[in-house]
Amino acid sequence: MNQQTRNTMDRRRFLKGAGLLGLALAGGGALSTLSACTYAPLAAPRSTAAAAPSATAPVALKPTQGAAPTAAADLEIALKAARGQVAILPGAETAVWRYQAEVLAGDPASVVTLPGSYLGPVLRVRQGQRVRVHFTNDLPEPSIVHWHGLLVPDAMDGHPRNAVGPGQSYAYDFQVINRAGTYWFHPHPHTLTGSQAYRGLAGLLLVSDAEEAALGLPQGEYDVPLVIQDRQFDAGNQLVYLAQGGQGMMGGGMMGGMGGMDGGMTQMMGFLGDRILVNGQPDFTLPVATRAYRLRLLNGSNSRIYKLAWRDGSPLTVMATDGGLLEQPLQRPFVMLAPGERIELWADFTGRKPDDEIFLDSQEFVGAEGDELMGAMGGMGGMGGMMTSGAALPNGAAFPVARFRVARQEQGGETLPAQLARIERYQPADAVNAARPRQVAITNRMMAWLLNGRAFEMTGVAADEVGRVGELTMWEFVNQRNPGQMMEQNGMAHPMHIHGTQFQVLERQVLPELKAGFESVRAGYVDEGWKDTVLVMPGERVKVLLKYQLPGLFLYHCHNLEHEDQGMMRNFRVEA
Repeated sequence: MNQQTRNTMDRRRFLKGAGLLGLALAGGGALSTLSACTYAPLAAPRSTAAAAPSATAPVALKPTQGAAPTAAADLEIALKAARGQVAILPGAETAVWRYQAEVLAGDPASVVTLPGSYLGPVLRVRQGQRVRVHFTNDLPEPSIVHWHGLLVPDAMDGHPRNAVGPGQSYAYDFQVINRAGTYWFHPHPHTLTGSQAYRGLAGLLLVSDAEEAALGLPQGEYDVPLVIQDRQFDAGNQLVYLAQGGQGMMGGGMMGGMGGMDGGMTQMMGFLGDRILVNGQPDFTLPVATRAYRLRLLNGSNSRIYKLAWRDGSPLTVMATDGGLLEQPLQRPFVMLAPGERIELWADFTGRKPDDEIFLDSQEFVGAEGDELMGAMGGMGGMGGMMTSGAALPNGAAFPVARFRVARQEQGGETLPAQLARIERYQPADAVNAARPRQVAITNRMMAWLLNGRAFEMTGVAADEVGRVGELTMWEFVNQRNPGQMMEQNGMAHPMHIHGTQFQVLERQVLPELKAGFESVRAGYVDEGWKDTVLVMPGERVKVLLKYQLPGLFLYHCHNLEHEDQGMMRNFRVEA
């Protein structure tokens, strides 16, 4: 660990302690909010938009909600979210929450279980199929399922207004219209998404189509999903998330217990674990043959960003991004993968010898968290360190992710086609607002992350959050600096996700004073394909082109799940 990384980790610890002490000195209102925090988010300012139901107001629930069947389904699945136990580390089993699936009608091979994993099943569907999912919530709190990246009607998208309570169900019914690609599903109840996903609720949804099938890409055991997550465990092998019970190093005394305060700061910064899991397993090793593989990588972490690279310096060969195959394969020295993003790699082990080991690492980078010094806190760094036990790897640290060990010889000889797919390229001049892009300003005010100065409202929509079906529009995410704020004056990295569409990245710019962080990651951006989640570094401006495709109420938000739960999420409405 070099000095830059060590400074980042020390700074995160300092902010958790010194920042909270600053709040304590400033007044008791904010502090009482933090010290009471377990899984509940920090309060956030309300929007100036028209009055709307409170984000945390109870939803009127019925025993079964969702779609009423209108036609026969090609694939019908029962999907349940329930508590369980799984062996992750040696010793005691870990309590998890997990998805369980059963095929009711259609191809039984459409549901594949990841062996030895707490993660939900891999669902395989085809473009054009009608899919019906009967979701049952067997958890002690409300939940709903979001089909991340899929273009589905708004009632099928997993909006938190549709969350169902314990013992209740929700019926999904939609046609698969996406291109072939790697998509996924996870919970989306407001204020609870981070904790539910962290406990294990996530699964992959793989779409195939005729264009992809014609390429003859690796299939079966050579088509490998890799879900990368970071977790933290206590001495009894149980997952640790935020602050549990408000008891920290200083117990229940001074300022109401530092554990709850530490939990509040984790929501401000985003949760980071100190163990890297792949497909729910630590120290992941995949036995491979001497041939080509298709590796489908998902960043399923709550807030950690990965800078993925082969340890031997070989370039990564990229086949696809969030929304499916690229036009041509691309090579990168490394690839940035933020929470919610997916990437597909062509990995050819031809020519390797038995027992050879090939390592996939996350390399060091800087700038994901602002690097300003909190001069006003003076020499309180020691107290800040005493007040928090943060031992997680910082965002930007270097560490191993996965190992590939050559287990057998095969003939190999597979070739990656030079032309993969056709992509309709949007033209900036065709956007209805080409001369004046819709700006989404990312700011921090009073320890709350906001979008255009607004926090989440369950059904609230501002005037600039309305579009029409078929419109091509230009959005610009602007990750602003926050002068005068006690925390994160230079901002943080934010993975921005838009529901109900796939978009194309048009251009990136960065403030000169924050260029160092940008330069440490820019060679790993893959902006040439369809995206639904884009990483925006501090000081960066990212323009994207998107088309409103379906009418209804959809979300856009930061996919740092602690930020999302805190209220860094908004609706946009698409009118017919």
